[in-house]
Amino acid sequence: MHHTPLLTTLAAGFVLAFVLGALAQRLRISPLVGYLLAGVLAGPFTPGYVADQALSQEIAELGVILLMFGVGLHFSLKDLLSVKAIAIPGAVVQIGVATLLGMGLAWFMGWPFGGGLVFGLALSVASTVVLLRALEQRQLIDTQRGRIAIGWLIVEDLAMVLTLVLLPALAGSLSGSGETSGGVLLPILLTLGKVAAFVAVMILGGRRLVPWVLERIAATGSRELFTLAVLAIALGIAYGSAVLFGVSFALGAFFAGMILNESELSHEAAENSLPLRDAFAVLFFVSVGMLFNPAILIHEPLPVLATFLVIVFGKSIAAYFIVRMFGHPNNTALTIAASLAQIGEFSFILVGLGVSLHLLPEQGRDLVLAGAILSILVNPLLFIAIERLQARREEAQPTQGASVEEDLPPPVREHDHAILVGHGRVGELISARLQGEGTPLVVIEDKREKAAELRERGLSVVVGNAANLDVLNQANLASARWLLIAIPNGFEAGQIASQARSARADLEIIARAHFDAEVEYLEQSGANLVIMGEREIAQGMAQRVEETPVRHEPEMPQSA
Repeated sequence: MHHTPLLTTLAAGFVLAFVLGALAQRLRISPLVGYLLAGVLAGPFTPGYVADQALSQEIAELGVILLMFGVGLHFSLKDLLSVKAIAIPGAVVQIGVATLLGMGLAWFMGWPFGGGLVFGLALSVASTVVLLRALEQRQLIDTQRGRIAIGWLIVEDLAMVLTLVLLPALAGSLSGSGETSGGVLLPILLTLGKVAAFVAVMILGGRRLVPWVLERIAATGSRELFTLAVLAIALGIAYGSAVLFGVSFALGAFFAGMILNESELSHEAAENSLPLRDAFAVLFFVSVGMLFNPAILIHEPLPVLATFLVIVFGKSIAAYFIVRMFGHPNNTALTIAASLAQIGEFSFILVGLGVSLHLLPEQGRDLVLAGAILSILVNPLLFIAIERLQARREEAQPTQGASVEEDLPPPVREHDHAILVGHGRVGELISARLQGEGTPLVVIEDKREKAAELRERGLSVVVGNAANLDVLNQANLASARWLLIAIPNGFEAGQIASQARSARADLEIIARAHFDAEVEYLEQSGANLVIMGEREIAQGMAQRVEETPVRHEPEMPQSA
């Protein structure tokens, strides 16, 4: 048998991540915890199979590039500007407080200044994956509280991108090599100059070239080429930025995503590249888990506890008081505090860079990973505690409910309407037809950017996953006449149909499918009508052939 370490590493990573991720999901824990624990099992600090460490780190680098590409692809300046008055100063102060707390803990452990700074910054930034999942589960994304939390996170992400750019230039000074201030200033200026040159090239050339390329590829009608073009742009710009301008792969990928975000095809680009981005993001978390030594939980419980307290209480208390100082109500401050009481992907990227630059000891990486796992486990409990506290306050002070009402998502006032789930290529055609006929319509869309765009066009939109019955109810399911499920994912469509049917036995549910098995599954899930695109195309073409009159050949004149 041939020795294939790449295939073995990929197979083990995906299998372990799937099993533990599914188990975590079953236990109502973030799957990210399962992915990290999968890495622990495949790592050198636990018995049994040990994956190829060097190969895993190379795969992790690809995961970092695609993660940063995704961050840039979903970067929304509009989200930030809508809450800039609190998100920008609040995030900056909170990052400062959390960093100082982390540096204080590092000082007690005898670490140098550079290690403490990296450690503190790693504890200051929350996980985008965990935060968005928590907000979505509680229908908070479309509220003022949710918008503040997302804007806050955008500021944190930008701060971490800047940190990743500057840290290599400052590594010599932070490691205590004794460089003068002039020696520190020159690398910083040189780095910023390279970044400025790269940004200028991307703005002047990339903003025109990238959309032009995507439009030409989309015109070919080949989904494979379009997906390949998106990945080539992400990886090509990331690699080119490192070779030509000396900036990190992460920054190049981030800007590639930002440039692509400005294209009219950005939603399709995000959707087509999502499976690969998700797959390598999972492998990134697995590779991070492989570096974690669980013995630190036994040998150094006090530093682990202190790290956990900084993440869950230190920076959250700071965020709570910042929000309150800006005049926002208590429930908003508590929601922001709970949202930020965890750390994730940027923390892992930062500590990995810190260790590679010999700024952070490996003990710091273990503490950050332990703190991440524990904080993500505890985060749902904080939201539950806040919800119960808020309910008790409302019972004790019913007049306080007004402030809560003001923070609800925009109300849906349509009656006898159609609920359209998904506004992609099929949903776009459906909504245009229904609007033209004057049929009341409510769209359920899980992408915030798309939802904002639809609202600007005058549509009534609910943000969230329609498989959640609360989201369907938010779309006024009780008085709807039709539920049109236009998403291409048959499994998720079945969940939506099942939830809607359990709530409304008389609802007309219409769905789409790609295969005969999907048709059967959706009908069993409660759909009244399932339209399979391939079958409708075949019937239409055949019908056209049948309706075309037979053409008679002209008779040849007979010769005399």
